[in-house]
Amino acid sequence: MPISAAMKLAKGKNMRYPHALTILLILISLSGKAAALSDDEQAISDWIDQHQEQAIALLEETVNIGSGTMNHEGVRAVGDVMARELSALNLDVRWIDMPEAVNRAGHLFAKKAGAGAKLLLIGHLDTVFEADDEFQAFNRTANTAEGPGISDMKSGNAVIVYALKALDHIGALEDMAVTVAYTGDEEKPGRPLAVSRRDLLEAGQWADIALGFEGAITTEGDDWATIARRSSSSWLLEVKGRQAHSSAIFSDDVGAGAINEAVRILNAFYTQVRGEYGLTFNAGNIQGGTAATYEAASNKGTTFGKTNVVPSNTVVHGGIRALSVEQLKNAKQHMQAIVAKHLPHTEATLSFDDSYPPMAPTEGNKTLALALSKVNEDLGRGAMKTWDPLRRGAADIAFVAPYTDALAGLGALGKGGHTPNESLQLDSMALAIKRAAILMLRLSKDSRDKGGQ
Repeated sequence: MPISAAMKLAKGKNMRYPHALTILLILISLSGKAAALSDDEQAISDWIDQHQEQAIALLEETVNIGSGTMNHEGVRAVGDVMARELSALNLDVRWIDMPEAVNRAGHLFAKKAGAGAKLLLIGHLDTVFEADDEFQAFNRTANTAEGPGISDMKSGNAVIVYALKALDHIGALEDMAVTVAYTGDEEKPGRPLAVSRRDLLEAGQWADIALGFEGAITTEGDDWATIARRSSSSWLLEVKGRQAHSSAIFSDDVGAGAINEAVRILNAFYTQVRGEYGLTFNAGNIQGGTAATYEAASNKGTTFGKTNVVPSNTVVHGGIRALSVEQLKNAKQHMQAIVAKHLPHTEATLSFDDSYPPMAPTEGNKTLALALSKVNEDLGRGAMKTWDPLRRGAADIAFVAPYTDALAGLGALGKGGHTPNESLQLDSMALAIKRAAILMLRLSKDSRDKGGQ
């Protein structure tokens, strides 16, 4: 009903209380939002409301299976559960083993052919809680549940399954082109990445749209969409100096020493490289003295030095994050140029180890966020804002972002990830499933309507 007609109706009924017209207009507005859903979409929403507890039961089943990244048996067991669910939806399911040298459990992929936009749905089976961690079980209290990986990201895994089930309920899944990718080592990716992420990269090249199902964000009274995530790489600075009695430091024969050279470099990083939005770098570990050893894999080292000896060795291990490939490349070049300007009688090398690439905030990603925002509004919630990428970590979706439009944060609402207080707001499961299923339906239908194959 148009607002003008509602006002005429209200006046015609000679309402006695001033707020009655306001109430009527609110009810009409809310009904208008509900009417924004098509019949199929309303059927999806209704089905999800009726099956939220089944989705929570699937979540509970997987949370109660410990699946820390290095618990290969547990990761595969969670994969078996998800394979069972996806096979029941007639997706072609395959387990992808990793070579022994990679030392990871592997991944679960499932695929079906169809028309319209090719959708890649991304989750992960592993958690940060290994087999010897005390935090191992699902525990529910009313509308909240705690458990290892419940938010990051076993709830997102269940959201994927139940969004597909909801689409199947109305007969829409049969015509959709979908790949589900559950990686088994998102929390600690196997090396080399060319091997451990090969299948995900191939799926990204196949896809038109990638959707990541790590936790959604609702804060400050708003729902937020994630269109960008920063990269995650590490760097290792190794510095050598000339060992000598400290009384001779800064002399022409002895020079500055390894620690002073490391300090010069770190200070130049801070003063010359810092400041660009999206770029951060952190020195997380430093060892320096006449003897310094460091093992990057374990983040542990040993040092020995005396105040009357010029130090000959320093090692600094740090991390760097960037918002785009170009930003990361430029930062690396700038840091290398700083390292190359050695103090007297010192030398230094800087190496990088790239892990997660950046997911830049492209125009295609922004368009996906607008589509999700419209779904959110049509479900009776407000328009969605875009989340600051500096406030989210890296994720597997970044590997495919160079090849396809991508949108992250489509999971349920949780908090305390990676801690023994990790929890989930259980009634947010239905919301997440609805948003995902309706968005997928619209994206697929829109592509077919425009003649996409």
